[in-house]
Amino acid sequence: MRRHAPATVRNRDPILAVLKRVLPDHGRVLEIAAGSGEHAVHFASALPHLEWQPTDPDPDARASIDAYRAEAELPNLRAALMLDASSHTWPIAQAAAVVAINMIHISPIEASEGLMRGAGALLADGAPLVTYGPYKVDDTHTAPSNEAFDCSLRSRDPRWGVRDIAALEKLAEPHGLVLTERVPMPANNFTLVWHKRS
Repeated sequence: MRRHAPATVRNRDPILAVLKRVLPDHGRVLEIAAGSGEHAVHFASALPHLEWQPTDPDPDARASIDAYRAEAELPNLRAALMLDASSHTWPIAQAAAVVAINMIHISPIEASEGLMRGAGALLADGAPLVTYGPYKVDDTHTAPSNEAFDCSLRSRDPRWGVRDIAALEKLAEPHGLVLTERVPMPANNFTLVWHKRS
């Protein structure tokens, strides 16, 4: 029932270092596309002052998240909710922050559009959206390995692929989200920090 994503062990602490800087002191953090649930347990354990709400559209992923949650017994980690980022209806109406790790490139562009729309609707002025993964900069891959990964993704589903940061900024702008920080991460990835602006 529990899934394991090997990359989680490699990237969870660098991501956590950014989260510790940019997340608020209290409130609910909504994690979009939480996958196996390993990140959710790691972050909820390290950030006990925050309520961590994982979500995923895949029932098998939600089962994995809840299996990890049952084992961890963390009081601030909530049961997984069904949430499709591309949907116009999300299961919660407010969050202090939104986090999406390794979602943008393994989903249709409609999911990125929905992420920006949904986060823009949920977040108060000044609240953060944090996204992580590989991105293109000025429509150029940052490493040959990312270009190969992009080709692999598109061969699996032509709707997937590594997105250009400037293109994401255009999607975010109508929803009041502004890119405020681009943090280089291991394996040619970035953590992007966005903030809601009124």
